[in-house]
Amino acid sequence: MEETKLNMPLLGDALPELKVQTTHGPMNIPGDLKGTWFVLFSHPADFTPVCTTEFVAFQKRYAEFEKLGCKLIGMSVDQVFSHIKWVQWIKEELDVEITFPIVAANDSVALKLGMLHPGKGTNTVRAVFIVDPEGKVRLIMYYPQEVGRNIDEIVRSVKALQISDKQGAVAAGWPENELIDDRIIIPPASNQKDAEQRLEKTDEFECFDWWFCHKPLEK
Repeated sequence: MEETKLNMPLLGDALPELKVQTTHGPMNIPGDLKGTWFVLFSHPADFTPVCTTEFVAFQKRYAEFEKLGCKLIGMSVDQVFSHIKWVQWIKEELDVEITFPIVAANDSVALKLGMLHPGKGTNTVRAVFIVDPEGKVRLIMYYPQEVGRNIDEIVRSVKALQISDKQGAVAAGWPENELIDDRIIIPPASNQKDAEQRLEKTDEFECFDWWFCHKPLEK
């Protein structure tokens, strides 16, 4: 039996150009989204319980993503008419209107993004790609079919990436870290002189040691 070869972009790679059909019409991804952050996420299949809970959860947080200047795009290998009918069902039965597009991917598109895993048949796994305004992949998450995603973590990740680009690294559980709360970690000293200066008291930042210093979050 031929082994499935996975191809997928790595962190820092440009997301492959995809010409796709969506519930909002044809799209070029990431070309049509140049200059904006977006989350591209795949789901195994329409009309399935876990996927339905995820789509409702994404939509419930749509305003939070919008506030971050981040678009949402769903994707599976179901056809567009299935996506449309599923979205209608969610609105009619659950009173939630899905306002973001859903891509009708084929196997070629799914394989470019590493969404078809061995042992999962023809369904796409729960993949998440956070892409920056330059079209580069900044974060990738994979979940098995039987485990739904934590959408709050995806919101947090987008926010953390945007903060880290401008201010510095963020700690575990940011903005509620057990050691430094929402403060930003600054790069460690790169030479002995700077290391010694880091141990001097300053109003700009605080240090546990020269290699672990942090500063206030700029609101």
